[in-house]
Amino acid sequence: MNVFCKTLLASALATATLASAQAADPLTVYGKLNVTAQSNDVDGDATTTIQSNASRFGVKGDFELSPSLEAFYTVEYEVDTGDSAKENFKARNQFVGLKGNFGAFSVGRNDTMLKVSQGKVDQFNDLSGDLKNLFKGENRIEQTATYITPAFSGFTLGVTYAAEGASSQYAQDGFSVAAMYGDAKLKKSPIFASVAYDADVKGYGVVRATVQGKIADLVLGGMYQQQEATYTKLGEAVVGAESKTGYLLSAAYTIEAIVLKAQYQDMEDLGDSWSVGGDYKLGKPTKLFAFYTNRSLEAEVNDEKYFGFGLEHKF
Repeated sequence: MNVFCKTLLASALATATLASAQAADPLTVYGKLNVTAQSNDVDGDATTTIQSNASRFGVKGDFELSPSLEAFYTVEYEVDTGDSAKENFKARNQFVGLKGNFGAFSVGRNDTMLKVSQGKVDQFNDLSGDLKNLFKGENRIEQTATYITPAFSGFTLGVTYAAEGASSQYAQDGFSVAAMYGDAKLKKSPIFASVAYDADVKGYGVVRATVQGKIADLVLGGMYQQQEATYTKLGEAVVGAESKTGYLLSAAYTIEAIVLKAQYQDMEDLGDSWSVGGDYKLGKPTKLFAFYTNRSLEAEVNDEKYFGFGLEHKF
C-alpha cells in the first residue's frame, strides 16, 4: 500500500474516533471484503484464482447545518485484494451534497440513476454473473450532478447529469433519469419497481424497467432492457445503430440461515447467462457462499464457466 493509502486509512480512523466523541452526527467508517476461490473457464482455458469481488472501504456522514438543511458526503474506494501491483485502491462513489425537505442534491463521482434503479434484483451482483456482463447502463461517472426528490406515497424521482468533460462521456453531455416505487431492500414494502432511461451516458441510450417482490421467504425479480449505441469513444455519433432487447429473471428463497439463488439473463445478438448459488449466514455481517455461472456469447465458440466459493464480511 502506498503512502497516500496509508495516510487515508489513518486519517479516516482518527477522524471517526474524534467525530464519535465530539459530534452529534459522527463520520462512519464502513466497508466489506468479498473474496472467492474460483475456477474461470474462458475460451476453453480454465484458471484458478483467489479474487476480490468489489471489496470496498469508505467513510460517510452528514452534518446538520440548520433544522431544515443537512450536508452529506461519501468517499469510497474499491480494494482489490488480488491486484499483483499492490496499488489496489480504485475510486468508487465520491460525492458531497445537501438534503432537506426539497430532496437531495449531490455532486461528484456517483452511480447514475439508471444503475440505482436496479435495486437488488441482481442476485449475483459483483460476481461473475453480474448483469453488467450483458447489459449496458451499469455506470459510475466521474463528473455528475444528481437530484432525488423526497418520497411521495412511496414514489421517488431522480436525475443524474453526466458532464461532457468526463472522459467516460466521449465528449457528450448525458442524462440518466429514474422513477422508483417502494423499498429496494424489500424491508419497508413488499415490492420495488422502477423505470429508467439513459440518454448518451457512456455512449449509449438505455431504457430499463425493473420489478422485484417478496412473498413470505421467496423473492422474485425481473428486468426488461433496450439498449442502443449512440456515440463512439472518439465522440462520433453512431449512425444506423439497432436497438437490442434483453431481459433478466431472478429468484431467491430463504430457509433459515440459507439463501438459495437463481438467475437467467439474455441480450439480443450478444448472448445469455444463467447462474445458481447459495449463501449461508454465519452472522449478520458474515456469510459463506458458492455459485456457478454459465455464459454463452454469440461471438464465442465456447461457453464461459465460473465456479466459486467465497467469504464476505461487512463492517
